[in-house]
Amino acid sequence: MRATAAAVPGLPAGGHAQPDALADGIARLRRALRRGARVADPENPLAVAQLELLSALVENPGSRPGQLALLLHMRPNTVTTIVNALVAHGMVSRAGADSDRRAIELTATEAGRKAVRAWQAINADLLQLALSTLPAQQRRALTAAIPALGALARAVDRLADEPPQPR
Repeated sequence: MRATAAAVPGLPAGGHAQPDALADGIARLRRALRRGARVADPENPLAVAQLELLSALVENPGSRPGQLALLLHMRPNTVTTIVNALVAHGMVSRAGADSDRRAIELTATEAGRKAVRAWQAINADLLQLALSTLPAQQRRALTAAIPALGALARAVDRLADEPPQPR
């Protein structure tokens, strides 16, 4: 789905929101954070997809692979591959579900929770350092944008959870 400012309810044609520029800025920030985290912690053996799945599992302990696939909008076989690697790294444990012994529930191990905390701390440290290099006006603008960015993330999540509309 590609929306222009004129197609967004509440924004006039040529409105202030610039979806393409915002999407580019967010993508560039994500790439910069990934690169910065690799430089800051080159010994971390986990890929970003593994860390994202592990973070979701820390937030949702006891999830089943299918639930994680839905939550992260990944294919079930991709989740299985990532989970297998995380089990091999000792970051995730599997257990039979109490309600259905055929089902598997996943839990982050202490090592997995520690990896998530370290990843979050590295990202926070990178952002803090980067923010300290910006002029005060830009720092204030970014701080003021935090609630709007959270709302935008929730709106994108809601759209991702809705079935596609026929054109």
